[in-house]
Amino acid sequence: MNRAIRIALRLVTLVLTLSTVIVVVGGGLWYVWQDARGRTPQVSYTLTAKKLQRAALGAYLKYRDKDVSIPANPADGHEVSFTIEPGDTVAQVADELERLGLITDAGVFRRLLQYHGADSNIEAGVFVLRPNMAMREIMEELQHGRLATTTVTVLEGWRAEETAAALEQAGIVSAEAFMQVVRGGAQAVDAERYAFLRDRPEGSPTDLEGYLFPDTYQFPQESDAVRVVETMLQNWDQRVSEDLREKAQARGMTLYEVLTLASIVEREAVVDEERPRIAGVYLNRLEADMRLEADPTVQYALGLDAETGRWWTPLTIDQVQNTDSPYNTYRVGGLPPGPICNPGLASIQAVLNPEPTDYLYFVANKVAGDGSHVFALTFDEHVANIQQYGQ
Repeated sequence: MNRAIRIALRLVTLVLTLSTVIVVVGGGLWYVWQDARGRTPQVSYTLTAKKLQRAALGAYLKYRDKDVSIPANPADGHEVSFTIEPGDTVAQVADELERLGLITDAGVFRRLLQYHGADSNIEAGVFVLRPNMAMREIMEELQHGRLATTTVTVLEGWRAEETAAALEQAGIVSAEAFMQVVRGGAQAVDAERYAFLRDRPEGSPTDLEGYLFPDTYQFPQESDAVRVVETMLQNWDQRVSEDLREKAQARGMTLYEVLTLASIVEREAVVDEERPRIAGVYLNRLEADMRLEADPTVQYALGLDAETGRWWTPLTIDQVQNTDSPYNTYRVGGLPPGPICNPGLASIQAVLNPEPTDYLYFVANKVAGDGSHVFALTFDEHVANIQQYGQ
């Protein structure tokens, strides 16, 4: 019985395959015949390979008309900021459109562009697309709907307010509107699209600090704040790969815990090579049930310094000892409630791939003055390093 079913399925598959071939070849011959009758202005009526190829493409697209004509999600009018980078291939563009749920089939979209000669007319830029747009509409938008954009770079280690200021200075969006969305958290964006926002433990901050992925972006002038934030969330989701998420699970950490510790590493590390070692020190201290005693956490708690107008200023002993905040890791054990900045990929990777070390302490090497640190195994060594290198 099972053998009979397998034979029947193979016959059905063969019939469907033959039908497809007949449709494609027949459509191609019909198109060329129509062309030879003068339906299109051609100088020569020779059955060229180019005409056959285009005819076959047309027949194929007619066969796949459902994918071409029906939007990926007719009920979803949510706007998506779609960026094509210089050097992106048509295949990369199509794959990304499919990944974002804007089209149903990347292969069909590539052939649609090829049929209309649009595969060479797509330029880098930012485009506003929606899942309820048909493929043809998306093709037209990518050809003619490019927006005039402004480039802005969001640096690793910036807190949300610094990103907001940079966006406002570039004329992209007001800092107030941007921060309103950031503080609104998952409720202010389309949370269904960003499952990683649900990874946060109950009682943690609800804002989007830590998820505003540092990168160079292109945005239209006077952009919608939600669209700007969601572009950064999409970038975060794309860059923090499944492999990294699996490593977090293997270490027994939630993604939010990794992000929180990575934000501290980001603020501490100046020399790239030291990131894994600094991450290792903090993980050692957590395992030994020692307080992290990380200066950047206190700086985050203090916020903007009114005198200097800066967010990250050197601390006094009084501030370290007396700042009453759950972010003050000199007074509170474990990780702070959430990220203190928006870390880059290198710091996230450092937490997930820390340097195997027994170090428990480090201090900035002010003698070298290059942002490096001096590490120690014991508190006595640490005190000696402070006296020698930290003054």
